[in-house]
Amino acid sequence: MPELPKGDIVSTYDRYEDAKHAVDVLARAGFPVQQISIVGNELRSVERVTGRLTYGRVALMGALSGAYLGLFLGVLLFIFQPDNAAILGVFAAAVAIGAGFGMLFGVLSYAMNRNRRDFSSVMQMVAGRYDLVTEPELIGEARRMLTA
Repeated sequence: MPELPKGDIVSTYDRYEDAKHAVDVLARAGFPVQQISIVGNELRSVERVTGRLTYGRVALMGALSGAYLGLFLGVLLFIFQPDNAAILGVFAAAVAIGAGFGMLFGVLSYAMNRNRRDFSSVMQMVAGRYDLVTEPELIGEARRMLTA
């Protein structure tokens, strides 16, 4: 089971990139970075709305995801029958059929859930601050390396 790292806080950062840069600095200075953990605190769930859903957009997204599935199936067919003379036709047909089914299922799903959710979004977890945590006996050395 995952558990929180034990130790004391070396430094605190508002952005993950800054905490990651601090670990890079410690790594370049020869600090035993396997003893460092980046701990995100004050977690929040953020849903970023990416756009409004329409039948056209849903059909396009469904066709693209279905085409990827068809592409995968076409590659499998190619792997198991590489000497087939009509493999390009089979490959193109697999992509087209996958795109068609993806579009159909996407539009049907959207039609059944209409008026419940008319937008697309991306969910992510964001921390308010990031702490570098290490063993108590290594704190002084880590702070010295970060301020040098």
